[in-house]
Amino acid sequence: MKPSSTSPGARAFAASLREVRVVRGTGVRALADKLRLSPQMLSQWERGWRLPSTETLARMLGFLNVDDTTYERLMYLLKHARDDNWLDSNPSDLPPALNGIVEYERTTTKITNWALALVPGLLQTPDYARTILSGSQISLDQADRRLVARLNRQKILTRRDPVRLAAVIDEMVIRREVGNRDIMSDQIDHLLELSELQNISLRIVPADANYHPGLAGPFMLYEFEDLAPIVYLEHHHASAFLHDKEGVAWYRKLAKLVIGKALSEDATREMLREVAR
Repeated sequence: MKPSSTSPGARAFAASLREVRVVRGTGVRALADKLRLSPQMLSQWERGWRLPSTETLARMLGFLNVDDTTYERLMYLLKHARDDNWLDSNPSDLPPALNGIVEYERTTTKITNWALALVPGLLQTPDYARTILSGSQISLDQADRRLVARLNRQKILTRRDPVRLAAVIDEMVIRREVGNRDIMSDQIDHLLELSELQNISLRIVPADANYHPGLAGPFMLYEFEDLAPIVYLEHHHASAFLHDKEGVAWYRKLAKLVIGKALSEDATREMLREVAR
């Protein structure tokens, strides 16, 4: 079996598998012994380098005594682990796609994020994020869990070795009131603070930029030191992860295009200050 480490599905599966084991307080060697596997093999599964059979995964999840929802989620991730372009349309408390996103953001070296309607999740304040999640037709419990996950994701920008983020947003993102004036005021102030960090480049595409292909939809481009890049496309009920070279190349070109339409970082900060007044 060839290594699967560059597959979006394999990395999402690996992250979920590792999380389930850790939450249940079981070590790699102890679990491997119970399943009569080598610890090295189990470690490779948790890194996305190799994939178990469905029978072995079922046996492992049975030993870990997971609930039905977790069982179905892990089986779903394994089924799609080798897909080059992985589509997720399976809503749950924490969707399978979110596990993939968390893993990509943990291991990426640079993210390019083009946003059309809302402030990117990595740059949202808690109140702004909660307003969005509360209006997303999910339960309050689901909203709470996703809020915690979103805020935890933001730590990649301020950790010791922070991820580089190139955030390009349409002007309407900062003009659209989400929640109320106080929430938006705090959000704009937060964007100004983050824009001063050396690892973050924040630029706004002005409303008078006329039509460009970026208006067709938002995207995130994840780049890695030793792995192939991945493009993430998000919609209300389904998410797509693109991994094929042709698809990624197209979004690289699109990223350059929207950056070329954007204001400079200094001009962006000046627009933010103007909106904050």
